[in-house]
Amino acid sequence: MPARITPRKTRAMFARLRAADPAPTSELRYASVFELLVSVMLSAQATDASVNLATAKLYPLANTPQGMLDLGLRKLKSHIKTIGLYNTKAKNILATCRLLLERHGGEVPGDMDALTALPGVGRKTANVVLNTAFGHPTIAVDTHVFRVSNRTGIAPGKDVAEVERGLLRAVPDEFKQHAHHWLILLGRHTCIARKPKCAECVVNDLCPSAWK
Repeated sequence: MPARITPRKTRAMFARLRAADPAPTSELRYASVFELLVSVMLSAQATDASVNLATAKLYPLANTPQGMLDLGLRKLKSHIKTIGLYNTKAKNILATCRLLLERHGGEVPGDMDALTALPGVGRKTANVVLNTAFGHPTIAVDTHVFRVSNRTGIAPGKDVAEVERGLLRAVPDEFKQHAHHWLILLGRHTCIARKPKCAECVVNDLCPSAWK
């Protein structure tokens, strides 16, 4: 695990990432906060592409909590069966829909505690929703963000909680809003797990792991 890089290098890395992609966003396709929540729940241990393929047919039929409940478990499963862990995800989605209707008037709450109280919604999912839908400067840590944070030395850590805390400390405020998206896109397309594409990376001269 590389040592933590200096604040100067951290700022330089994010300045370059911003210059290359000033307005990054999720690769999930959604048209409402509820659709975003469901898509992020479905994306655990699955690709965004596979989620988008499934939701392209699901959301025209059901894109509200009540609509999902009306669709029912069997039909919901049939629409997401190409996604890993679809049985558990379908049950969690419907249980979440019930709580959204019972506790929040059918709306997705913009609060960490309320979100993580929903079935199947962990801290990572809640952070994505809070950041992408509500504009909170949160940083969600998935496998890509975890890998990039450790390789670059921006926020090395042994688990996602440690990395999240490290990122919130290390990332300058001006970059926090989009930091999650920059890091996940870097990890997904360039700083990949087995053979990182260091030659294509815009921060390779600042990264202690480049070409290693």
